[in-house]
Amino acid sequence: MRLGIFGGAFDPVHNGHLLLAEQCREQCQLDEVWFIPTKIPPHKDVGSLSPDDDRVEMLKLATAGRPEFVVSEIELRREDVSWTVDTLRQLHDERPDDEFFLLIGADSLRDFPTWKEPEAIAELASVIAVNRGEASLEELTADLNSELASRVRLVTMPGISISATDLRRRVSEEKSIRYLVPRAVEEFIQSRGLFQGSTS
Repeated sequence: MRLGIFGGAFDPVHNGHLLLAEQCREQCQLDEVWFIPTKIPPHKDVGSLSPDDDRVEMLKLATAGRPEFVVSEIELRREDVSWTVDTLRQLHDERPDDEFFLLIGADSLRDFPTWKEPEAIAELASVIAVNRGEASLEELTADLNSELASRVRLVTMPGISISATDLRRRVSEEKSIRYLVPRAVEEFIQSRGLFQGSTS
């Protein structure tokens, strides 16, 4: 199978995440896209994350009825930092016959050389960078060495500016998040009282 790997905090998952996944699935002929919520993000304060179970439930609600979208708890079952390279190695061990594609925002390409073992990541998975602007692949990969750059494929999607940080702020300020997240996710956030008083 051709599997897209889409990691993140998903706190909360929103329509921008879903559109990115769908565009990658369609443009790269992926059989499935796996949403993988992080346990301990390398560059985020883990204390500010919503409980694992809540983030998983929001993902399941958001992807319900879409069999091509799979919610994986592979990183939540580990107690160490959620390094992408470790997750890809585990997936390769468990599914040696599958082909993996790592889905990231094009802006993340600038930081990609600072990730843990970026060369190994590029060997374990083709990198799909999702571009919401007009930048070319050459511009976006300018900071990568030629070997890494050759493993990057560019996918374009309609410009949609939604951030989880802004959503948490809006909820804390009692502002609407209608049409920014799936309705079932909005109702779950309300029922659980998530992000009340959140400032980040």
